[in-house]
Amino acid sequence: MAIIASFRGVRFNPEKINNLEEVVTPPYDVISEQDGEAFLQKNQYNMIQLDLRNNSQTGEGSNERYAEAARRFAAWQDEGILIREDVPSIYLYYTEYKHPSGRRLIRKGLVSLVGLAEFSEGIVKPHEKTFDGVVAERLELMETCQAQFSKIFSIYSDPTNSIISMLEEAREPDALCSTSDHMGNTHTLWRVSNQEVLSKVSEMFSEKSLYIADGHHRYTTALHCRRRALEKNPDLPADSPYRHIMMYLCPIEDEGLSILPTHRLVNFPEKISGDEFVAKMNSAFKVEELTGGSREVLTGEVLARMNESSMNNPEQISLGLYLPGEDRCFLLTLLEDGFRGDQFSSNAEVLQQLDVVVLSDLVIKEILALDSKRCIDEKIVSYSSDPDEALDIAVKMSVAEEKSTPVLFLLNPTRAAQVMEVADQDNIMPHKSTYFYPKIVTGLLINKLGNGEKV
Repeated sequence: MAIIASFRGVRFNPEKINNLEEVVTPPYDVISEQDGEAFLQKNQYNMIQLDLRNNSQTGEGSNERYAEAARRFAAWQDEGILIREDVPSIYLYYTEYKHPSGRRLIRKGLVSLVGLAEFSEGIVKPHEKTFDGVVAERLELMETCQAQFSKIFSIYSDPTNSIISMLEEAREPDALCSTSDHMGNTHTLWRVSNQEVLSKVSEMFSEKSLYIADGHHRYTTALHCRRRALEKNPDLPADSPYRHIMMYLCPIEDEGLSILPTHRLVNFPEKISGDEFVAKMNSAFKVEELTGGSREVLTGEVLARMNESSMNNPEQISLGLYLPGEDRCFLLTLLEDGFRGDQFSSNAEVLQQLDVVVLSDLVIKEILALDSKRCIDEKIVSYSSDPDEALDIAVKMSVAEEKSTPVLFLLNPTRAAQVMEVADQDNIMPHKSTYFYPKIVTGLLINKLGNGEKV
């Protein structure tokens, strides 16, 4: 089903750039304005100069910023800052990192081109909604620069790990490049150019579906770019770069594949006591209060209990609740015969089994009566993947707020198998349901477009 192709990646010239860490960045959509300035201070050739931060939410900037990025991209190639591979390859991409649990892990994947397919074809499958403003902004950047700067992160199933094993055996002995990111994770690329092996890999992917983990807007942008190219040339050849997108592909069975939860801080828009708030939960949850420790100990214990519950019974949904104003912590376990409500019950069964849907549709929309529009307009819900950071923000907010009641909800991570199941049934998860950790970096490889290019 999926079309996989090798390509001649564009990369930083090691003779010009001594330290890759100075020029690579996380994906554009997680870079704040402050972080962007910090990356720019590292090196004038930092990727933030090409893969521009998204300004679609603020309305800042103009088309000139895209033209300037295109001029930089051309100049960096002319100056030899960026060089292009001579031989089409698929690239092994390893990420060595420390999981928040303290474990050292290595995630193994590959980078290749993937044939673009509409979501309706069931070849590349999404699990998140995209927003038109973001897509339009990315489309202008892609078309103006004639390049794909940032890889899409996708997953696929390979129980025997045949594809990665085959590429490992055929990879060049020396790594093409290796660097640390700003969080201390190590990213390493190896080149695989053996045509016999690449053909076998392509054949093996032809029977697989791909599931977007991170990069829905980038993929949708590429679909729009292909449509524009087809409008200009209805006979666009199959080997046109406009028919392909650069992806990082990781098997779902890989031991280094990690998904972190994204916890929710809900600033409930009225003053309410802890007992009153907990009473609202009793209709849908078994509520158990945890006592006898500091707030860090309590939240750590509730997270451990939630994890234990998930390991023993994956179908059992448990949430953590911390009330910073009263320094109280609770374990919420969903009752089998408890309150569900019309909005939550209208979801497909596969969605009702997700912790994030229970929180967003049952707790926030039904029990707390906070609809999506109000949450967005009044910025009632904020997100954090770091429980310690979320706890700190919650405590500070509880001191500052006089007319509202901040409460912190802690979640277990969504499982990769759930992502695939939701996508297979053509359903969409709530915003920030998954955080595949760590992020792949931008700047190790760039894919060139253009009418003169062929895949």
